[in-house]
Amino acid sequence: MNSVSVIPQPRRVKARFIGPFTVALLFILMVFSLAFYWVGTHIRERDLAERSAAVANLFAQKLDKDTNLMMAAMRAMMTNAAMEAAVRQGDRAGLARQGSDLFASLRDDHRITHLYLTRPDYVNVYRFHSPDEYGDVIKHVVLKQAMESQRATHGLALGVMGTLTLRLVVPWQRNGELLGYLEVGEEIEHLIDEIHDSLKVDLLVLVDKQYLTIEQWARGQALMKRSGNWDRFKTHAVLAQTSAQLPDALDDARMRKVLAGQTAEIDDAGRSLHLATVPIHDAGGRHLGDLVVMRDITALVNAFHGSILTVTLISLLAAAGVLAIFYLALDRVERDYQRQHDLEHQLLHLDTEHRRILQMEKLSALGTMVGSIAHQLNNPLVGVVNLAQLAERGADDPVRTRELLRDIRSAGEDCRAFVKRMLAFTKVSSFESRPTLMANLIEDTVLLFRQTEKQHLPVDVQLPDEPAVLTVDPILVRHALFNLLVNAAQAMESQGAIVIALQREVDAARNLPGWSLSVTDHGRGMPPEVLEKIFVPFYTTRSDGTGLGLPVVQHVALLHDGQVTVQSDPGHGTRFAIWLPELP
Repeated sequence: MNSVSVIPQPRRVKARFIGPFTVALLFILMVFSLAFYWVGTHIRERDLAERSAAVANLFAQKLDKDTNLMMAAMRAMMTNAAMEAAVRQGDRAGLARQGSDLFASLRDDHRITHLYLTRPDYVNVYRFHSPDEYGDVIKHVVLKQAMESQRATHGLALGVMGTLTLRLVVPWQRNGELLGYLEVGEEIEHLIDEIHDSLKVDLLVLVDKQYLTIEQWARGQALMKRSGNWDRFKTHAVLAQTSAQLPDALDDARMRKVLAGQTAEIDDAGRSLHLATVPIHDAGGRHLGDLVVMRDITALVNAFHGSILTVTLISLLAAAGVLAIFYLALDRVERDYQRQHDLEHQLLHLDTEHRRILQMEKLSALGTMVGSIAHQLNNPLVGVVNLAQLAERGADDPVRTRELLRDIRSAGEDCRAFVKRMLAFTKVSSFESRPTLMANLIEDTVLLFRQTEKQHLPVDVQLPDEPAVLTVDPILVRHALFNLLVNAAQAMESQGAIVIALQREVDAARNLPGWSLSVTDHGRGMPPEVLEKIFVPFYTTRSDGTGLGLPVVQHVALLHDGQVTVQSDPGHGTRFAIWLPELP
């Protein structure tokens, strides 16, 4: 007999509940306050992340905009016949006459700071921004990429004197002849001022000192008339900034934390500043430095602290009210608890019945599985019987008898292998695959099908001209194909041919080469509501079906890292296709 545990009657615990409930309520309030504080911090972090992303996007957009402007200037120069003649002749005076005015206009109106002409052998011919310096070899990453691709190339590059420059290099070609490389560039300091005005954040441009020497840095600062800071941080030099003065609290330790990808909050003369970084990479992907985003969150922090105080006071008042209501409602709660006690007693009885029903369902499922195994074995065994009868009739023909006996042995071995597979069906972790000629596999399966199928339906086999050899488990694939042929025969209501086709097909989702083995019938087809459930184990529309044929087909395909697809047109037929990968 099934026993039911006796639930003890609830006791009156009103006096005992008040103390623990008060402690629990205070604990909840504390957790709520901490959660509120965490949410506020998270909101600030998310806002800073969004602002940093906006800085990165706007920085990229301005770089693209300036690149397009520089490209237009390049095209104007390369269409100047006099400029081209000066380039061919190496005439520096001619280059100065033709390009100096254009460079002055670009410098004054668009902040272009660099304009070069470089020979194909990396040797500089003319610097419009510094005419006295020429004849040196230039090998920065943007020029190298332009030389390798022979296309216009742009990107950031760090000069030897610490100049962080947006460079555009265009191969100057005429009728297939490479005249040299035009290069135009602008330093990016003015961009951070524009971003500061647009997004209302302060920015700090840092360059990694490993790419510079202090002598080159000092020379570049003097040449470009800038006032960068080499000594403020240990590993990075300050190239430019939008604030008049860096916060005193922004020391080297905090900067290392920010450069490591974390955020930081600092106090600066009564202001709360939130810091994050946007990495700066050159055209070759090298991490040159970082763009530090400094956002003033003083107003946000003050508002947040006021909100915490208000919410805490309101929560305390609400907790006091809840405590009073709880004390008054305990009597009613005890009555409700008594009713719940009775309900739980009934649920115990239901749980016992439910377990018994589950056991019956498991036994039913086991019986269905056994029936499925019998169904799967019966088909090849019928073929064995038929082949044995043919062997008896042809006993006088030894050659024919040996052929039939080989077919009987092959079918018996398939049955034995199938039984072995079914015994471990639920814990299959590997299978026996080997290179298999698919034409022979299909021929053997069709021969067995014709021996067992009663309607004698014709089977049209369409094979490719080239032999298809796939690394598969031939027994499992043969069973899957046989199941599809049996389903096709059951679906045929009139005379017609079952079509088996093997053709190359690429898996579009994974872009993998493979083969599609399809079986097409001209039967009644399947409606959408049936099509959705055909791969569900034990689902069947036939009174004598087991509902395991198609799940087995799908299982075989998945074991081979393949898939099964189905197309059905109600009233016209159904096409099942097993896609198998072509392994090297």
